[in-house]
Amino acid sequence: MTRILIAEDEERIVSFLEKGLRANGYSTTVAPTGTDAVALARDDLFDLMILDLGLPGVDGHEVLRSIRHRGESLPVVILTARDGVEDTVQGFEGGADDYMTKPFRFEELLARIRVRLRAEPTTSSSSVLEAGAVALDLRTRRATVDDKVVELTAREFALLETLLRHAGQVLSREQLLSHVWGYDFDPGSNVVDVYVRYLRKKLGDGAVETVRGMGYRLPS
Repeated sequence: MTRILIAEDEERIVSFLEKGLRANGYSTTVAPTGTDAVALARDDLFDLMILDLGLPGVDGHEVLRSIRHRGESLPVVILTARDGVEDTVQGFEGGADDYMTKPFRFEELLARIRVRLRAEPTTSSSSVLEAGAVALDLRTRRATVDDKVVELTAREFALLETLLRHAGQVLSREQLLSHVWGYDFDPGSNVVDVYVRYLRKKLGDGAVETVRGMGYRLPS
């Protein structure tokens, strides 16, 4: 199992990241301080680190410099509220492999993690998600139902991809909201229900099942 170190001190973001990463098959460990991150970020323990720059104790930039200085080569994705050019440049020059700013969408972070882990699908067969008559080609970003092309917006595509990756499983509105819209989206919003209706109009009424009191499911 791929092991990811989360160097982050904000509990809400930690919880969001752990739920999302574990749902996608990753093992997670949290380093709430810069000192912890320096001690834990080792190639023999982890495959990738998500690094916040505003860590208590030791700043994220110093964490990065320290682990690179001692020879650790694990990929590092900086995830921070600092969006200035100076911090971005310093991050890359310090040895970061990628740089994302908060607020963020989990699906985008997940895609970047997969790239850094070289786990993106490399063949047409492995890049196609299927469930019943519905298929989604991740390389061409084309959706089909019974081999007929269906035009989807970017958000509809992200929602369908999430449902397909968990075909047969019931996903709550909260899970779909965090995966597709990001942790900072209003949890009281009915946007998930709205977009499920959009998908049903395009894929067919039975494409997405409602499981009363629990959420939604794409039949496998």
